[in-house]
Amino acid sequence: MSSKRDIKPITYLKSKTAELVLDVAESGRAVTITQNGKAKVVVMDVDTYDRWRAALALLKLASHAEADVAAGRTVSSDEAFRRAARAVDRVKRNA
Repeated sequence: MSSKRDIKPITYLKSKTAELVLDVAESGRAVTITQNGKAKVVVMDVDTYDRWRAALALLKLASHAEADVAAGRTVSSDEAFRRAARAVDRVKRNA
């Protein structure tokens, strides 16, 4: 949940960009920028952004896996490992 200090108007961003960047980078807290009283963008540090992207990628993989299970698109673990071993062998031969 955002606290009041995590919400700033766009005029604050325009006039204190360097200060805002420093605060976000040091605290790791995202700041929501508003325009005409409505949330428009979020400013966050690169490490937080990278963690969000990695988490999103994992959630997408889990979602696809659940869909595969629901549709019956599964193989045994033995078969999965055989396929993985063949793929590794192909890569080694082509390297």
